[in-house]
Amino acid sequence: MSAQKDCEFLVKRARELVSDDPCAAKAWLITARTLYPTDFNIQYEMYSIERNAERTASAGRLLYDMFINFPDQPVVWREISVITAALRSDSQDKQAQFLRALFETLPARVQCEMLLKATEQCFNTLEKAEMLLLLLKRFPESVVQHGVNLGETLLEAEASENVESPVNCFRKLFVCDVLPLVINNMDMRLPASLMQKYILKAAEFYIGYVTRGPSADAQIQGSQDGATLKSPGVSRGPQRFVIDGLSEKSSAVAEPWERLLDILTVVGARCEWQGDKGQRSYVDMLQRVKELCRYLLGLEGETRSRCCSQVVICAALVLFRSAYLYVSAVQPSLFQGVGAMTSGPWILVEDLSSVYSDVEVDRAALKHAHKKRKLADGREKTISSDDEEGLGKGRGRHILVSKADMPNWSETLESFRTARESWDLLHSHDGLEAEFKKICAAWKTESWLWFRIFLTDMIIYQGHYRKALSSLHQMAAVQQPQPAQQSPTGQASLEHHRALIQQASCHYALGEYRMACEKLLDVVSGLVPPNQELTKVTEDQSRIKSKTRRGNDLRLLPCTNRAVLPFCLQLMLACFKLRTFTDSRDDLSLGHVVVLLQHDWPRGEMLFLKAIEKICQQGSFQYENFFNYVTNIDMLEEFAYLRTPEGGRIQLELLPNQGMLIKNPSPALGVELNTLLLQGVQTMDRHHTVTRGITKGVKEDFRLAMERQVSRCGENLLSVLHRFCINEKIIIIQSLP
Repeated sequence: MSAQKDCEFLVKRARELVSDDPCAAKAWLITARTLYPTDFNIQYEMYSIERNAERTASAGRLLYDMFINFPDQPVVWREISVITAALRSDSQDKQAQFLRALFETLPARVQCEMLLKATEQCFNTLEKAEMLLLLLKRFPESVVQHGVNLGETLLEAEASENVESPVNCFRKLFVCDVLPLVINNMDMRLPASLMQKYILKAAEFYIGYVTRGPSADAQIQGSQDGATLKSPGVSRGPQRFVIDGLSEKSSAVAEPWERLLDILTVVGARCEWQGDKGQRSYVDMLQRVKELCRYLLGLEGETRSRCCSQVVICAALVLFRSAYLYVSAVQPSLFQGVGAMTSGPWILVEDLSSVYSDVEVDRAALKHAHKKRKLADGREKTISSDDEEGLGKGRGRHILVSKADMPNWSETLESFRTARESWDLLHSHDGLEAEFKKICAAWKTESWLWFRIFLTDMIIYQGHYRKALSSLHQMAAVQQPQPAQQSPTGQASLEHHRALIQQASCHYALGEYRMACEKLLDVVSGLVPPNQELTKVTEDQSRIKSKTRRGNDLRLLPCTNRAVLPFCLQLMLACFKLRTFTDSRDDLSLGHVVVLLQHDWPRGEMLFLKAIEKICQQGSFQYENFFNYVTNIDMLEEFAYLRTPEGGRIQLELLPNQGMLIKNPSPALGVELNTLLLQGVQTMDRHHTVTRGITKGVKEDFRLAMERQVSRCGENLLSVLHRFCINEKIIIIQSLP
């Protein structure tokens, strides 16, 4: 008992002297340790003084002595846990740096033993894994003993925690830290099945990470690695992206696609995959497995199984990466968030460059897209071409895009092509398709909105429009907008418009014109007509670039007010065009065509003249909405001329309610009509002669209505046409069978 009191006295005396005379305090403790070498308190007090004075070497020696001589003391393990926490942390403060330096003074054998024993003291799976990782990184020889076990422990923890997303702390540690150590250790013999399991776990993590939801800071600063997509299970938090259980620094993954390629290269070499051992790029990898696929059917047994795994894994990774690159270009809101958006999404639709061409040209093009079957009553029924060669396979289809609006158009279209090639390869053999479907089921790809967007566009490209419509409905189910996601910029409505426009384009391609118009009119009702002058500039530029194409080409259309309204008008014109120019008479459809042809005038001039020719053949024409929506000076001139003897005295019934139309005429309406028309022509910068005796024999009400109409020629045409779509929605839909 007296020895214990002596030890306590000596320690107490040393503590009293530390602040005033540290050398004296140290002398007291050296004396105490000499007298009582087995007393822990004396040793710990000596260590505390050296540690507080930040004397690394001496503190390290004393810690080593305590670890060897007093391994069961709780205080020692508390101290070791503080040091290992500093080793694991990203902190750069003075205390953490000192503790790390202190650990470095210990002999390697002691470091290894200390980390192993510290691991045994941990009860938290994540903490235990991080501790073991320290051991594996510092002592690579321990990977053989502990590497695979640690990996399996992390994967089991992930499963037991029922984590929804593959982007979680357990998977991150496994993929980014443990897996590279395991597969690069050539002393380990790993079965091919285990390595393939690991590469798929890594791929699922990296794809989930790249396609994660954006955060507020990411929207402001922009992503450094181009990886800011939305993926199921990863929330769009208001803070920087941090994986639950990890620090912000530990959550970051640089160059995820390159890391995945590196892992794939090593796994391929260890599994003795065919082809070049160094994976230069994803595209090179696809070319190699395409070559390998040619010999697949001739292989047998283990060799065939190994080659099948190689083709499926490589082609699947190329597919998902290329699909991601394509969708990140055409649907930026999924990636960079609403705050970082400079434009709306892009929509893959039928190209309507030929909408103003001759009807006969369209009929010829239509034969490639549809079969016609004569019904008993002589009407024609359109049959889907979903399962036919020609359009069905999508061979040789061009995708047109405005280079000015999409600077990286070449890379975008190349990514789309590569993704389609990968998809085709994975579905070229039953065995490959079955293995690929297993991967998709395990990863729950059916809930990946971004991948569904790619699949839908691919199906449209292939010409399988019925399947595309089904896919668009599935996408709508995945993409239910939450009230919290509504933004001042109307992004949610743009997403909704995107789906409707694609549906309309598919219905049009199937010959279901009424359904197409219903979707289009729903879109138009949610649009605000853009400034006409701005639109004209864009249209003129695109007209210079556009060439004569076949009728089954596609276009990437920006989902903006400026681009969508003109496209809707063109698609409605395309729907009515074939119906209008037939042997049967349909004045209502013909009138709609005349109204719609005003857009982008004079591109539709030849078609308008064909409409005039048909009216002349009929000898009469009735369209009571004429004066509500036709404001084009050239068209007004032609219709006025039709009433004259020279024009054939065509009977025109264009006035629904004369009283309303001619009520309160302005003073300017007393001027001669030919003078007004000339002024209108000058305003529109057109050089047609219009003094063709229009006033001769024209009835007064028609003349006054025409004069009033000329005064409207300066109106914003897109506003007029927008009003036409809104007000006449029911009539337009009912006009189509």
